[in-house]
Amino acid sequence: MTDAFHTVHETPIGDALVVVTDAGLVALHVLDGPDDDELASLSVLLGAVPRSDAAATAAVCEQLDEYFDGERTDFDLAVDWRLVDGFTRAALQAVREIPYGQTASYGEVAIMAGSPGAHRAAGSACAKTPISIVVPAHRVVRSDGSIGEYGGHPEIKRFLLDLEARVAEAKVATPPVEAQTSGGE
Repeated sequence: MTDAFHTVHETPIGDALVVVTDAGLVALHVLDGPDDDELASLSVLLGAVPRSDAAATAAVCEQLDEYFDGERTDFDLAVDWRLVDGFTRAALQAVREIPYGQTASYGEVAIMAGSPGAHRAAGSACAKTPISIVVPAHRVVRSDGSIGEYGGHPEIKRFLLDLEARVAEAKVATPPVEAQTSGGE
């Protein structure tokens, strides 16, 4: 039996169910509404009902807020991979390597995960990820460049891609203070 803790955290794309264990973030799911039964499903998979505990999930919620505020481009969180294995796990770990503000195709993810030609399986892995945003499946697009689905919510995927593009562009347009002050010496 696993000790697990959860909270529901408000984000610009909807309420997010955050579930952590002693090993790290095990699930982050944007809820479809008040009738979303994700917590019940996770309880079965984890073999325990996660207890509500805002303190246990505070680090995840803080980093999510920083991400949506454009202050965080990389999550510094331990991830508990227990809900995925095999190629799905390899593909999702590869997805974490896609740089902020950039995209990769499902085929590129398959190659990164060590299985060239497994682009459909990479797509399935992204669709099944128990950890959204921190495992940035939203950065994976179709080979023709179209964004594709995102758990049935392509508008959320578009929002996340646009957020990252704006933040990345602003960081390039505004060099660090040190670079601004050391130019003429």
